[in-house]
Amino acid sequence: MRRTLLILAGLGLGVSAQAPPSPAATREANLKEYVALLRKDVNKDKVAILSDLMELSPEESAKFWPLYNEYDKALTKLLDNRVALIKMYADNYGKLTDQKAEEIATGILNMERDRIELRRQYLQRVGQALTVKLAVRFLQIETQLEKIIDLQIASSLPIVE
Repeated sequence: MRRTLLILAGLGLGVSAQAPPSPAATREANLKEYVALLRKDVNKDKVAILSDLMELSPEESAKFWPLYNEYDKALTKLLDNRVALIKMYADNYGKLTDQKAEEIATGILNMERDRIELRRQYLQRVGQALTVKLAVRFLQIETQLEKIIDLQIASSLPIVE
Protein backbone atom coordinates (compact mmCIF):
# COMPACT_ATOMS: atom_id res chain seq x y z
CA MET A 1 0.00 0.00 0.00
CA ARG A 2 2.83 2.38 0.85
CA ARG A 3 4.38 1.74 -2.58
CA THR A 4 1.06 2.51 -4.24
CA LEU A 5 0.92 5.82 -2.40
CA LEU A 6 4.49 6.58 -3.43
CA ILE A 7 3.63 5.76 -7.01
CA LEU A 8 0.64 8.06 -6.87
CA ALA A 9 2.75 10.82 -5.34
CA GLY A 10 5.54 10.28 -7.85
CA LEU A 11 3.17 10.51 -10.79
CA GLY A 12 2.18 14.00 -9.73
CA LEU A 13 5.72 15.40 -9.67
CA GLY A 14 6.65 17.65 -12.55
CA VAL A 15 3.18 18.00 -14.00
CA SER A 16 2.10 21.17 -12.25
CA ALA A 17 2.34 23.20 -15.47
CA GLN A 18 0.19 20.70 -17.34
CA ALA A 19 -3.50 19.95 -17.08
CA PRO A 20 -4.15 17.24 -14.52
CA PRO A 21 -4.50 13.78 -16.06
CA SER A 22 -7.94 12.26 -16.36
CA PRO A 23 -8.96 9.70 -13.73
CA ALA A 24 -8.77 6.97 -16.38
CA ALA A 25 -5.23 8.00 -17.40
CA THR A 26 -4.16 8.14 -13.76
CA ARG A 27 -5.67 4.71 -13.08
CA GLU A 28 -3.93 3.28 -16.17
CA ALA A 29 -0.56 4.78 -15.17
CA ASN A 30 -0.94 3.52 -11.62
CA LEU A 31 -1.85 0.03 -12.81
CA LYS A 32 1.19 -0.12 -15.12
CA GLU A 33 3.50 1.15 -12.37
CA TYR A 34 2.04 -1.28 -9.83
CA VAL A 35 2.48 -4.23 -12.21
CA ALA A 36 6.07 -3.20 -12.96
CA LEU A 37 6.92 -2.98 -9.25
CA LEU A 38 5.17 -6.25 -8.47
CA ARG A 39 7.08 -8.05 -11.23
CA LYS A 40 10.39 -6.54 -10.15
CA ASP A 41 9.93 -7.59 -6.52
CA VAL A 42 8.51 -11.01 -7.34
CA ASN A 43 11.21 -11.80 -9.89
CA LYS A 44 13.95 -10.76 -7.48
CA ASP A 45 12.46 -12.93 -4.75
CA LYS A 46 11.76 -15.84 -7.10
CA VAL A 47 15.35 -15.92 -8.34
CA ALA A 48 16.67 -15.84 -4.78
CA ILE A 49 14.30 -18.59 -3.67
CA LEU A 50 15.02 -20.72 -6.72
CA SER A 51 18.77 -20.23 -6.29
CA ASP A 52 18.56 -21.33 -2.70
CA LEU A 53 16.20 -24.28 -3.11
CA MET A 54 17.44 -25.69 -6.42
CA GLU A 55 20.92 -26.33 -4.93
CA LEU A 56 22.56 -26.42 -8.35
CA SER A 57 26.23 -27.01 -9.05
CA PRO A 58 27.98 -24.40 -11.24
CA GLU A 59 27.62 -26.74 -14.24
CA GLU A 60 23.91 -27.27 -13.55
CA SER A 61 23.38 -23.54 -13.06
CA ALA A 62 24.94 -22.86 -16.45
CA LYS A 63 22.28 -25.10 -18.02
CA PHE A 64 19.33 -24.15 -15.81
CA TRP A 65 19.34 -20.34 -15.76
CA PRO A 66 19.14 -19.78 -19.52
CA LEU A 67 16.15 -22.16 -19.60
CA TYR A 68 14.58 -20.41 -16.63
CA ASN A 69 15.02 -17.01 -18.30
CA GLU A 70 13.22 -18.32 -21.41
CA TYR A 71 10.47 -19.74 -19.21
CA ASP A 72 10.14 -16.48 -17.31
CA LYS A 73 9.80 -14.44 -20.52
CA ALA A 74 7.07 -16.76 -21.80
CA LEU A 75 5.34 -16.67 -18.41
CA THR A 76 5.47 -12.87 -18.36
CA LYS A 77 3.64 -12.78 -21.70
CA LEU A 78 0.92 -15.02 -20.28
CA LEU A 79 0.65 -12.91 -17.17
CA ASP A 80 0.34 -9.76 -19.28
CA ASN A 81 -2.91 -11.30 -20.47
CA ARG A 82 -4.01 -11.74 -16.86
CA VAL A 83 -3.26 -8.07 -16.18
CA ALA A 84 -5.40 -7.13 -19.18
CA LEU A 85 -8.24 -9.31 -17.88
CA ILE A 86 -7.98 -7.77 -14.41
CA LYS A 87 -8.07 -4.33 -15.98
CA MET A 88 -11.14 -5.34 -17.99
CA TYR A 89 -12.77 -6.56 -14.77
CA ALA A 90 -11.92 -3.33 -12.95
CA ASP A 91 -13.20 -1.20 -15.85
CA ASN A 92 -16.49 -3.10 -15.89
CA TYR A 93 -16.98 -3.69 -12.18
CA GLY A 94 -20.38 -2.46 -11.06
CA LYS A 95 -21.77 -2.72 -14.59
CA LEU A 96 -20.57 -6.23 -15.40
CA THR A 97 -22.81 -7.99 -17.91
CA ASP A 98 -23.12 -11.76 -18.14
CA GLN A 99 -21.35 -11.64 -21.51
CA LYS A 100 -18.39 -9.61 -20.16
CA ALA A 101 -18.17 -11.81 -17.04
CA GLU A 102 -18.03 -14.92 -19.23
CA GLU A 103 -15.39 -13.32 -21.46
CA ILE A 104 -13.20 -12.54 -18.45
CA ALA A 105 -13.70 -15.99 -16.87
CA THR A 106 -12.95 -17.76 -20.16
CA GLY A 107 -9.84 -15.60 -20.60
CA ILE A 108 -8.61 -16.53 -17.11
CA LEU A 109 -9.26 -20.23 -17.72
CA ASN A 110 -7.43 -20.09 -21.07
CA MET A 111 -4.50 -18.30 -19.44
CA GLU A 112 -4.34 -21.00 -16.73
CA ARG A 113 -4.44 -23.73 -19.38
CA ASP A 114 -1.59 -22.05 -21.24
CA ARG A 115 0.39 -21.64 -18.02
CA ILE A 116 0.04 -25.36 -17.24
CA GLU A 117 1.19 -26.20 -20.77
CA LEU A 118 4.18 -23.88 -20.35
CA ARG A 119 5.12 -25.64 -17.10
CA ARG A 120 4.76 -29.00 -18.85
CA GLN A 121 7.10 -27.85 -21.64
CA TYR A 122 9.76 -26.60 -19.25
CA LEU A 123 9.48 -29.64 -17.00
CA GLN A 124 10.53 -31.66 -20.03
CA ARG A 125 13.23 -29.22 -21.16
CA VAL A 126 14.79 -28.86 -17.70
CA GLY A 127 14.61 -32.64 -17.27
CA GLN A 128 16.50 -33.13 -20.52
CA ALA A 129 19.12 -30.52 -19.68
CA LEU A 130 19.62 -31.63 -16.06
CA THR A 131 17.81 -34.49 -14.34
CA VAL A 132 14.14 -35.32 -13.97
CA LYS A 133 14.39 -34.86 -10.20
CA LEU A 134 15.81 -31.36 -10.62
CA ALA A 135 13.09 -30.58 -13.17
CA VAL A 136 10.42 -31.73 -10.71
CA ARG A 137 12.06 -29.62 -7.99
CA PHE A 138 11.89 -26.61 -10.29
CA LEU A 139 8.25 -27.34 -11.09
CA GLN A 140 7.38 -27.75 -7.42
CA ILE A 141 9.07 -24.51 -6.34
CA GLU A 142 7.70 -22.53 -9.28
CA THR A 143 4.17 -23.82 -8.72
CA GLN A 144 4.28 -22.98 -5.01
CA LEU A 145 5.50 -19.45 -5.71
CA GLU A 146 2.90 -18.90 -8.43
CA LYS A 147 0.12 -20.09 -6.14
CA ILE A 148 1.20 -17.63 -3.45
CA ILE A 149 1.20 -14.80 -5.98
CA ASP A 150 -2.13 -15.94 -7.42
CA LEU A 151 -3.66 -15.98 -3.94
CA GLN A 152 -2.43 -12.45 -3.25
CA ILE A 153 -3.96 -11.22 -6.51
CA ALA A 154 -7.22 -13.12 -6.14
CA SER A 155 -7.74 -12.02 -2.56
CA SER A 156 -7.34 -8.37 -3.56
CA LEU A 157 -10.08 -8.53 -6.19
CA PRO A 158 -13.68 -7.89 -5.19
CA ILE A 159 -16.20 -10.69 -5.72
CA VAL A 160 -18.50 -10.29 -8.73
CA GLU A 161 -21.74 -8.54 -7.77
